[in-house]
Amino acid sequence: MREPVITFYNVSKSYPLYRHIRGIKNFVFNMPKHLKTMQQEQYEALRDITFEVYEGENFGVIGNNGAGKSTTLGLIAGVLKPNRGRVIVRRRVSPLLALGAGFHQELSGRDNIMLNGVLMGLTRREIREKEEEIIEFSELGEFINHPIRMYSTGMVARLGFSVVAHLDPEILLIDEVLGVGDIRFQKKCLDKMKTFQDSGVTMVLVTHSVASVMNLCDRVMWIDNHEIKMIGDPTEVVTYYSEAVGVPLDLSAVNKAKL
Repeated sequence: MREPVITFYNVSKSYPLYRHIRGIKNFVFNMPKHLKTMQQEQYEALRDITFEVYEGENFGVIGNNGAGKSTTLGLIAGVLKPNRGRVIVRRRVSPLLALGAGFHQELSGRDNIMLNGVLMGLTRREIREKEEEIIEFSELGEFINHPIRMYSTGMVARLGFSVVAHLDPEILLIDEVLGVGDIRFQKKCLDKMKTFQDSGVTMVLVTHSVASVMNLCDRVMWIDNHEIKMIGDPTEVVTYYSEAVGVPLDLSAVNKAKL
């Protein structure tokens, strides 16, 4: 029996809604009232969700904008905490979310490789062993020794993908980042994703691309209105999802997108 490496037990997550308060004087003299209002007014991103992701599984998450998909990834990554319930993660998490978001603008690309690797929990020695492979994959050439502030958005994304993809991920979180760089580099990234599949890396993919979900994932979870609508076979879940949103499933496009 496969071991679950990610477990959500009745997880709910809400964010406070901050409203404009007219005047500091009004706020001070009515502080208890305003504080109570701020505590009561919450935006509920996820409502009582329970699921498991198993070791080596490719698990997709789909749903409309605002359904709670990215919040789910944030909870797995540990950058968010649930208001209720428990999130258990049993392996090291490598996020492919906002690529390059953790880079220091004044440091070189090479220095940022070291910085990001350390932040992911690897030793300097482990990072140095992978450094040249990361640089070669990124195709940044001499720019690797220049500050990140000189990079284009595409160059930053390419380096971000290269760092995470080469630091031996155990759980890989992917949030709409499969469109990195030009078409040739995108194909290179997808080939790398295929090697993760073959080597048993656990992947959680959030995307609006049903073709990616059907071609990459073993199971899919559909989140609708902040709750789990359905979990199961990718083709079945995507078919129901497509019908619900009124967009017919184009299987020819899915087949063209195969790795």
